[in-house]
Amino acid sequence: MNLQGIKITWLGHATFFIETPGGKKILVDPWVQNNPKCPDNKKKLPGIDVMLCTHGHGDHIGDGVELVKKHNPVVVGAFELCMWMQKKGAKQISPMNKGGSQPVADVRVTMVHADHSCGIQDGDEIVYGGEAAGYVIEFEKGPKVYHAGDTAVFGDMQLIRDLYKPELVMLPIGDLFTMGPREAALACKLLQPKAVVPMHFGTFPALTGTPDEFKRMTSNLGIEVIAMSPGQTI
Repeated sequence: MNLQGIKITWLGHATFFIETPGGKKILVDPWVQNNPKCPDNKKKLPGIDVMLCTHGHGDHIGDGVELVKKHNPVVVGAFELCMWMQKKGAKQISPMNKGGSQPVADVRVTMVHADHSCGIQDGDEIVYGGEAAGYVIEFEKGPKVYHAGDTAVFGDMQLIRDLYKPELVMLPIGDLFTMGPREAALACKLLQPKAVVPMHFGTFPALTGTPDEFKRMTSNLGIEVIAMSPGQTI
């Protein structure tokens, strides 16, 4: 798939580092230093302009506080999550909610639905972090990218297709806490992208879904499955 100058690096689990053709750096779900699948040579990031947070679970924002203090990015997320990040030291927040769009750096992001829970582990408490979400990212040039976050398959993925027409999608396939390969294959039928990157699998033994199984279940859909390795850039 031609990304027209967009560079996407998978850091393992649901964490992606995206570099725009204009040189802006976007981190989706800041779980880097403590992410067991992130290669050691990728743990030191060359700056972050925007941090997109799908939800508040530790395997998605576990390094967010440390990274905002170091890089001072604009933090994008649900209102409640952004206010919590501000309380923890984020100097730039840009809260939003589902159905809304906003320009950030040199992209436009739209927050869309995800079917998942959301709670932030804050010491010995779980703090409400707003609802879990996904993002459609629009670049000045290049394909629209949809990061689904942690989610089950839901019928309104067809609305995401109809409204935003994402061409490249990142879908969880690990099962147990998100969709497995069977459900993710149905998500592909609803979304009809050109290509899909499977994510949120293999990090822990309980996440049993595999890219090979997912490929088998989507083999008749005419969709390119890009099975990335942690640290790989496309």
